[in-house]
Amino acid sequence: MHTDKKAMKVLGVGNALVDIMISLPDDSFLSEFGLPRGSMTLVGSDRSSKIFESTRVHQVDVTTGGSAANTIHGLASLGGSCGYAGKIGRDELGRLFAEEFNRKQVVTHLPYSTLDTGRVMAMVSQDSERTMATYLGAAAELVPEDFSAEMMRQYDVVYVEGYLVQNHALIETILKTAHEEGLQVAIDLSSYNIVEQNLEFLKYLVLNYVDIVFANEEEARAFTGLEPEGALDVIAQMCELAIIKTGKTGSLVRKGNESYTIAPVPAEAVDTTGAGDSYAAGFLYGLTRNLSLQQCGDIASLVSSRAVETMGARIPESSWPGLLGLVNEIVNR
Repeated sequence: MHTDKKAMKVLGVGNALVDIMISLPDDSFLSEFGLPRGSMTLVGSDRSSKIFESTRVHQVDVTTGGSAANTIHGLASLGGSCGYAGKIGRDELGRLFAEEFNRKQVVTHLPYSTLDTGRVMAMVSQDSERTMATYLGAAAELVPEDFSAEMMRQYDVVYVEGYLVQNHALIETILKTAHEEGLQVAIDLSSYNIVEQNLEFLKYLVLNYVDIVFANEEEARAFTGLEPEGALDVIAQMCELAIIKTGKTGSLVRKGNESYTIAPVPAEAVDTTGAGDSYAAGFLYGLTRNLSLQQCGDIASLVSSRAVETMGARIPESSWPGLLGLVNEIVNR
């Protein structure tokens, strides 16, 4: 673990969910359940149960998850100082969720709901593309009152998953409160269809409250109508720091007049689930250590390359010692 008393503290905010990984033999399941390939679709309890039962034979792993939770888990594994805020049910999955973060020494802000803890069915196609069907459950009951100025003051950076943009009052309260308390505000756009459905509101949030935007190519295109290089220019004019992930070709970073092209780290892709979450973990780790943007990007690229080499959103615990050694090389160069 890296220790640095001056390192900034990051609060991740998102849907506290349990990830159920499913390896699809073919894409007929997606058609059967009306799920757009490569997207995240919100489903109700009944539809979620039907998908769960129909895919049971193809399920390969169950882990705690949610986009921002994955990022905070990765950041903690890197040695970052962090917290996590979400809502869980008073059930076995909720207990497991809290315990996993406590083991990682992540400060948790997990109020309870009367609903069950939410879950994500992450269906991985044969080419490693993933399509997600999400039952929010307890996560959908996060309310603005769960985010006080006092809580925000414990942190230097707040990182919010874009999935929360579907609750306009909630996400604006979180971002506005953090902004007013002097935190750096970071958002990951999370899914192109959510960007399309909330475009004008998202632009309003970025212009008024956001310092750092993470997006992949599809999300950046949905947000700006442009390909990565053009999208980078537009987003960088709206906030302090823009990061666009371009998959196998790496990523692009811009802050003001500074631009960086981050090289990809070669990987044998098994499943892209969580790659963007791991990228954000690596980048935020660098930022909280006051590293250069090139170093931040290189760490992010390295960490995300390890994420795609395993099924599921998390890098296996056994991989971290070697990975931390490589991260240290970037930190110390």
